[in-house]
Amino acid sequence: MTAPTVSVIVVSRHRPELLLRCLTGIEQLDYPSYEVIVVADDEGLATLYAAGFGGRIKSVEFDEPNISVARNLGIARAGGEMIAFIDDDAVPEPTWLRHLMGPFADKTVSVAGGYVIGRNGISVQYKGRRVDALGRHQSLTIAGDDPQVFAGEPGLAIKTEGTNCAFRADALRNVGGFDPAFRFFHDDADLNLRLAISGARTAVVPLAQVHHGFAASERRMANRMPRTLHDVGASQMILLRKHASASQVEAATESLRREQRVRLLRFMVAGLCVPGDVGRLMQSLEEGIAAGWQRKIAAAQQKIVTTEGFAGFEPRRPFRGSRVLAGKAERRRRLKKEAVNLVAAGNRVTVYQLTRTSFYHKVYFEKLGYWVQTGGIYGRSARSDPLFRWFKATDRVAVEANRVRNVRENAADA
Repeated sequence: MTAPTVSVIVVSRHRPELLLRCLTGIEQLDYPSYEVIVVADDEGLATLYAAGFGGRIKSVEFDEPNISVARNLGIARAGGEMIAFIDDDAVPEPTWLRHLMGPFADKTVSVAGGYVIGRNGISVQYKGRRVDALGRHQSLTIAGDDPQVFAGEPGLAIKTEGTNCAFRADALRNVGGFDPAFRFFHDDADLNLRLAISGARTAVVPLAQVHHGFAASERRMANRMPRTLHDVGASQMILLRKHASASQVEAATESLRREQRVRLLRFMVAGLCVPGDVGRLMQSLEEGIAAGWQRKIAAAQQKIVTTEGFAGFEPRRPFRGSRVLAGKAERRRRLKKEAVNLVAAGNRVTVYQLTRTSFYHKVYFEKLGYWVQTGGIYGRSARSDPLFRWFKATDRVAVEANRVRNVRENAADA
């Protein structure tokens, strides 16, 4: 089967350095035919142009706090058979698209979502979930690494995460894309619920992985402490108005209040806010709830039409393969120089900087274009591992390289 063409859409606002890192990761994708569409403010686009991405992407200037409108602008420019989304504070594993597109060989599959890796670079932040008309989530049982396909139904959809999902372009356009009433939060849940009404089948793809960091924004701090809950309240009310029955609304609204208060109290106990912050943020939630009742909701969204052709993304260099570097943490400078040279020569590179300790491991994508894993030779990587295991340094590197082999290596290496 010929790999389908894919339009990868990235939305960014006021985070130019993270956007550049995301595009650096996207440039290393092991996939034969994809284009990149960036919807961002002028500073973000200027940063990409200065870094040499300008003539190789489709760009849309947009500087408003509404992720749904931004994504729809990207959909209107998309020329691929499939449309995929990733956030600017995320980086894809090199095999992301190759794995994410696999289930679409089944013509009955309209949607696919992968696993989202959390800020330590190892633990899974989001796997497969269902979402109901009240915005409540239920975990799906996913066994092994093979994709699994699930059917939604009215009022109960398979949830995709906005930072790691893909759709058949026609299916996404036919339902009008994302609802602009959802400026932030529940935008993807609403789309999933609308697609479920049509009987859409969704694949959950464990090996289609992106690393997501929860970067700071105008709505939250880097530690996930909210700055405001206005959009949370507004989006919850809009979701209820669109999908819930009238008899469910009051109890669901009270549940939202309880959940958010408990969440804020946990932040306070952790020392991340003070009692006054709890009151202020709960007031912003109430203001959002009131706004959600007033915000205009279209009876039906118009189909998104595009006449724009596909513009394949061209990496600046052909990729040769995957390389592993390892050395003592004290030799960071030498490893960094070698990694940068290998990336420039067309390699996807992972650097292991391990110490003779039992420290927990952490993985991140360096902005210069290579992956780094730190921690102790005897420490745990997966958080379910034992606290201490005896290894030779070379053996531990081999174990860790094998752990990520299916997501880090390209097709020629596999």
